[in-house]
Amino acid sequence: MKIRKVVIPAAGLGTRFLPITKVIPKEMLPLLNKPAIQYIVEEAIDSKLDNFLVVISKGKEAIENYFNSSTYFDYLLKEKQQTHLLSGLSNIIKSAKFSYVEQKQQLGLGHAILMAKEYIKEDYFCVMLPDDIIVSDNPGINQLIEIATKTKSTVVAVQEIPLEFVSSYGIVSIKSKISDNIFQLNGLVEKPKKLAPSNLAIVGRYVISNKIFSSLEKISSTNLSELQLTDAISHMLQNGEPVIAVKIDGERYDVGTPQNWLRATIELDKKQKFNDNNLNYKITKSIEVPDYL
Repeated sequence: MKIRKVVIPAAGLGTRFLPITKVIPKEMLPLLNKPAIQYIVEEAIDSKLDNFLVVISKGKEAIENYFNSSTYFDYLLKEKQQTHLLSGLSNIIKSAKFSYVEQKQQLGLGHAILMAKEYIKEDYFCVMLPDDIIVSDNPGINQLIEIATKTKSTVVAVQEIPLEFVSSYGIVSIKSKISDNIFQLNGLVEKPKKLAPSNLAIVGRYVISNKIFSSLEKISSTNLSELQLTDAISHMLQNGEPVIAVKIDGERYDVGTPQNWLRATIELDKKQKFNDNNLNYKITKSIEVPDYL
């Protein structure tokens, strides 16, 4: 099973960051000298993913321009013989394909994924959310790909959180424990208001069966509000699609609010300086996929 495509939902208005997001997409706000979305793309490329569909909304042309080398700015750098300043980004542009689809109404994460239906022809694809930056030796999305490839299952990334925060996340319900970090699921609940089935929260990495599109269409026909991806994954699970949760190994930075974005910037700066001075430093260990999976 070869997984090559990634869907990056980036159509949200970024209201928590207003007024700056009136002119700059939230995904383009810098973490050090790179926008958040570039961290996502680099993680994907390090996982041998090279085909990206970015779901955008009107006014987010800056994302398209960023991953396009045919700009006047590139011309000026070439004239000044300073193209090396964009070498990292240029390598991304050369090695990956970027496509875009406009989500005219922001009707939930599930609706954004449904916009990718015509783009996905393979059995499985990845979804990566720009609000979550994950730093690890073994890229976060690659940890999921390894397990999805071995089990032919939909796989979601999870992280343990304090119980008082479960109402802010999608939470998984565990059917069985496969290993310390890997779980077979029997359900998912979006932002539970009362008793949560666990304290394992879904974070922004998924490997998903293309059966998700059928589930999204079926639940959207009876859903008049936002279309949630967790509801569609639950629908797949109820109809025989195995779903596995992986407690992702690495450091996660939530950059979805100004306060968390500032914390992430500071922590990434510290980590970069530490790594520059400690070339053999290892951030994390890789998750080992059990042989019996």
